[in-house]
Amino acid sequence: MIQNIPRNQQKNGLGLKKHHKIILGGFSFLIIIFIIVSSILTYSLFVRVELNQNKLSSDISTLQAETQNKLNELTESILKTKEELNSLNSELGNINEEFDLLKASVGEDFSGIIDNSIKSVVTIRTDVGQGTGFIITENGYLVTNAHVLVGGQEVYAITYEQKRIPAEFIGYDSTLDVALLKIPGEYNSLELGDSDKLQIGEEVIAIGNPLGLQFSVSQGIISAVHREGINKLPVYIQTDAALNPGNSGGPLINKQGKVMGINNFKLGGSESLGFALESNSLKEAINKIAEEFLGQTLI
Repeated sequence: MIQNIPRNQQKNGLGLKKHHKIILGGFSFLIIIFIIVSSILTYSLFVRVELNQNKLSSDISTLQAETQNKLNELTESILKTKEELNSLNSELGNINEEFDLLKASVGEDFSGIIDNSIKSVVTIRTDVGQGTGFIITENGYLVTNAHVLVGGQEVYAITYEQKRIPAEFIGYDSTLDVALLKIPGEYNSLELGDSDKLQIGEEVIAIGNPLGLQFSVSQGIISAVHREGINKLPVYIQTDAALNPGNSGGPLINKQGKVMGINNFKLGGSESLGFALESNSLKEAINKIAEEFLGQTLI
């Protein structure tokens, strides 16, 4: 027999079930919200990872392309440098051959002098012209004719080994056409002799770089001393050693290997009439410039 449940108990039972439904409904709603939010966050994270991965792939591809371009440029640079070295070795080989021929042509008296002197002679090159110079101190001071530098904005010294070195302009003597320059490094230098001891008929050689990458050596004798130049000063050596274009600023050397003058000019349209500033006057000009701009004498 089914017992009758009191009415108040039935009401209490129904109230409990409704409360449970609310709690369960709220909990289910929260779970659904959590699932939706988690799904959104997961999807956002996935999209973000995908975007980062795509960007990373793009960056890697760009980096690979840039690296390949750099490698190609490096390879081309190495090949170009190799070609330049081969060309330089060929030029040096030609210079050495000419050097041997020159030593043979001047005879035993000057062959050793050329050996000792040629590496102290440099080509002076500007953006408008070129000439010759020679090193007078072991720490890189060198001289040339001032007119070689006229109009130039940049000055370089090209050594016997074909090194192109920027030269610092120190100063010049416009009257004697002498300019003092400086290059960094240590070098063999040429010694200035006493031009007052020069004898007419004495043999000398003139060294120059008329073509820049090569050198020329001409042999001759002292034809006269204390000749007047265009500055009206009797401080020039006359020689029949050939002075070619580009010889300006080069040394005139005697059999003792000393510089007796700096090659300066030749009479236009004439042969065997070259003139060099005497070494004693050159020394005075160098020390005058050095004292004015460096506060010391050099030689």
